[in-house]
Amino acid sequence: MARLQRRQFIKVAGATGTAALVPTAAGAPVAPSGWRIAETPVEVSLHDVAHTSTNAHAAGEAGILIERTPAGWRKVLDGGPGGNGNDLYGVDTTDDGKRLWLVGASGAIGEYDVVTGNLVDHSAPNDTTTNFNDVAVTGPAGDANVYVADDSGAIHYSFDNGEQGTWEYTAPGSGSAFPAIEFHDSRSGHAIDTNGKVFVTDDGSTYEPIGIEDVDITFYGLDSDADSDVTVSGGNATVYTYDGSQWTPESLGDADLFDVETDADTGYTVGAGGVVFEATGGEWRRNQTPTGQNLTAVATGPTDIAVGAGGTVIER
Repeated sequence: MARLQRRQFIKVAGATGTAALVPTAAGAPVAPSGWRIAETPVEVSLHDVAHTSTNAHAAGEAGILIERTPAGWRKVLDGGPGGNGNDLYGVDTTDDGKRLWLVGASGAIGEYDVVTGNLVDHSAPNDTTTNFNDVAVTGPAGDANVYVADDSGAIHYSFDNGEQGTWEYTAPGSGSAFPAIEFHDSRSGHAIDTNGKVFVTDDGSTYEPIGIEDVDITFYGLDSDADSDVTVSGGNATVYTYDGSQWTPESLGDADLFDVETDADTGYTVGAGGVVFEATGGEWRRNQTPTGQNLTAVATGPTDIAVGAGGTVIER
């Protein structure tokens, strides 16, 4: 997943690959929708959200983690993995949904058991205390591959459930920060950096750039569903899709789009001013939403959820 991370601006220029221009959907009508505001127990910005085997969880500033329950949203963690209040920027679940991995400022990494509430602190792997911007996890609880993107141009990875002493790292780009990373298979996925590059890996340890050439917008969000199915969202309400050989852009308006999640021809991208665009049959249409707050992350599931500034949560 990754996203406004949501703290950084990504200038896309000079990457490989060719972008083919297509007609835009700018000015598309706003469609009625069922989005509604959900009350939350926090007022801090929420940076990421994910569905788990129990309930949806959202993480944000001051190391806060909240959970959606039948009785409403409740706070389940305050202070982050180390209890020192480091902001949390990215979350992802194991394939079975039983563990939620959290990453954030100053090397924060945590493994949260959504069933028992137990939290394991994996922070500062190899004494690294840079900011961790996003996390991707594959495999089952207790036996996961964990990939963490940082502010200093490195991707840290452990094929042994994040145990100390099992972490390695690679720096595939020019040293620019990696704001987003997502995997679609055990060791296959994509990452974007702030130097305008999209990277692909099929072994979880080596990465090659695959785009995007001659683009002059900021990128924020990443969705990796296959080697030939990648979506990136960014400034000027632009969404780029990759089919394995070519990047195709579509402009939806002028709002920055901070996160994107798609599945086949459906999905959402969310962004500044409470904007939500929904993909149906490959066509993007803007939804009405009940908030003007920036929306920084979206997760689809039994209930579709978007989160953002000031503890905002909207549901559908």
